[in-house]
Amino acid sequence: MDRTTPVQDQLEKLTGANFLSPLLQPAYSAIMEYLSRQVGATAELGIGQSLEEFAEGKLQLGFLCGLLYVHLARSEYCPVELLAAPVLCGERYHGLPIYFSDVVVHKDSPFTSFADLAGCTWAYNERASHSGWNLVCYSLYARGQTLEYFARTVETGTHQKSLELVMEGKADATALDSQVLAVMLRQDSDLAARVRVIEALGPSPIPPVVISKSLDVSFRDRLRTALLNMHNDPSYASALRFGEIERFVPVTDTSYQHIHDMFTFVQQRVE
Repeated sequence: MDRTTPVQDQLEKLTGANFLSPLLQPAYSAIMEYLSRQVGATAELGIGQSLEEFAEGKLQLGFLCGLLYVHLARSEYCPVELLAAPVLCGERYHGLPIYFSDVVVHKDSPFTSFADLAGCTWAYNERASHSGWNLVCYSLYARGQTLEYFARTVETGTHQKSLELVMEGKADATALDSQVLAVMLRQDSDLAARVRVIEALGPSPIPPVVISKSLDVSFRDRLRTALLNMHNDPSYASALRFGEIERFVPVTDTSYQHIHDMFTFVQQRVE
């Protein structure tokens, strides 16, 4: 049952949260600033603590992992809807709202493919992550393997920390969100010489931007239209590229069915 009552068609402050990598915070801050200006509001972007913040009315906008959105969308009451999703810069994305989980090792590692990683120490950000955990599990089970394929798994909390463990030799490999890895490589000019991507898992539907259903439908539509046109504003296009984003495009729940199917596939085998 939908308990949402649209509250208003105007806001004094647009409040959002980043539930993804902190490395994407500058790009998301620029997006919040742009959207708030389009609707005559101020903007505030924090770090997401709980999806309950949407139901509690604390958040109007969120940058979510696709897996988190899938869970939220299939709950008894979903307080958000899809606003749009990014298309990343680079030919590998073919102009589509997709991304990859890039399997990364140290440049001196003997491993050359995912198939070489049996018995290794595997670092991952968190189990709620699609790119860092769900897709990795799916890839293992789809190849007839289990989590016992790895001798040891280490939860690190972030993609950045996972990569640090690989660089320090405390883990053999990890899978990184390809958008986050691209930002890391751009920020650290020496990193490319110290790591190797040995395989790309995916593609998967990319993490979307969601908006609270508590906002009036016409107001949500205004924000959606603004976001879909942000790349046409020269003063903000460069801010998008800072997050490796080319533009935003419309998406629907159907767009994220593949993540739901992969999650279901994994859970059936874990249980």
